[in-house]
Amino acid sequence: MSGSLHEQKIRQAGAILDEMGVDAWLTFVRETAAAGDPALPFLLDGGLTWESALILTRRGERIAIVGSLDAAAVERSGLWGEVIPYVEGIRAILRATLERLNLGSLAINYSRDDVQADGLAHGLYLVLLEHLEGLAIRERLASAEGIIRRLRGRKTPAEVERIRRATAAAEEIFALAGRSARPGMTEAALARLMKEEAARRGLETAWDPLQCPIVNTGPLSAAGHGVPSELRIEPGHLLHVDFGVRCDGYCSDLQRMWYVPRAGEREAPADAIRAFDALRGSIQKTAAALRPGLLGREGDAIARRAVAEAGFPDYAHGTGHNVGRATHDGGGGLLPLWERYGESPRWPIEAGNVLTIEPSIARVGERGCMGLEEMVLITESGCEFLSRPQGEIWLAGLQGR
Repeated sequence: MSGSLHEQKIRQAGAILDEMGVDAWLTFVRETAAAGDPALPFLLDGGLTWESALILTRRGERIAIVGSLDAAAVERSGLWGEVIPYVEGIRAILRATLERLNLGSLAINYSRDDVQADGLAHGLYLVLLEHLEGLAIRERLASAEGIIRRLRGRKTPAEVERIRRATAAAEEIFALAGRSARPGMTEAALARLMKEEAARRGLETAWDPLQCPIVNTGPLSAAGHGVPSELRIEPGHLLHVDFGVRCDGYCSDLQRMWYVPRAGEREAPADAIRAFDALRGSIQKTAAALRPGLLGREGDAIARRAVAEAGFPDYAHGTGHNVGRATHDGGGGLLPLWERYGESPRWPIEAGNVLTIEPSIARVGERGCMGLEEMVLITESGCEFLSRPQGEIWLAGLQGR
């Protein structure tokens, strides 16, 4: 697929509209520096200030109705075939354009289940309804959830390459962490070391730097989406790190495990190895089953069953999520049929999806929590690991020596 990444994604969006039988997709935004729509970076590089309407149709039209002070930048992008500027207000031009297009259906950016497809704020939605008052298309508005889910989920080769680079960089930083971790070092100090290395490479953390990386050492650490604390690494404990970086706008997300050896120990104890092997086995079984068409809930069930069969309790989160421009990139995932996930667990996996597989064990005796996370690319016939799967518990301070 040739052209810039924006050009590739806009062409892909047009094909998705045709596939779904939707006449047009409208992304309606304002002051995107303050309240950006998650779909906008696929359509335009940069922000928009006044009320703006970006319209893609299944016939191939690309129409951008924008404030006059934004028009030149949108025109220079070369992505939009028709750029219509306005000064006092967008309403008349937007109405005339939609009447001219004579659409049978129009998708807009709201969703009950997918935060990445829910970019149209409620107040702006009410403004849009006022703009469309009296037009037939106002009664034929529909959610763009399916369009955005497919657009974000079906990664182009250029997107996959960016994710590969982000994954490789994160793995290198994990290796530095493994060499540097030592008894007496705090969770916060290890997190700081990893963030400084990412910054040295010109990379951002994949999510909020306050919580990226997540570092857990020992049984007193706050597992989950916690902030690295002043708890110190101690011999006999597990060390768990959840971390990723953003490379050229695309993310990685991995979890790795170490054991902090006592004097004379050359391997992790049996209980830690047993727990690690349960998670590794769960990941491998799940990966072997992944293919286009598999429902997210089905993949999640495979992972949970493997952990349960190994004798460990269920975990309190989904098994995996899409990764792309965001760490949690929206769309479906390897998710259970729980209320908080809505209908997303029933969505099928598609070729081009990049998914995490991340089962966990909340507590391994008095050693701490255990979590392992790998990234895979769904192919036409199965999946390919983008990360190098961790095959054994590493020993903190000794990795790579």
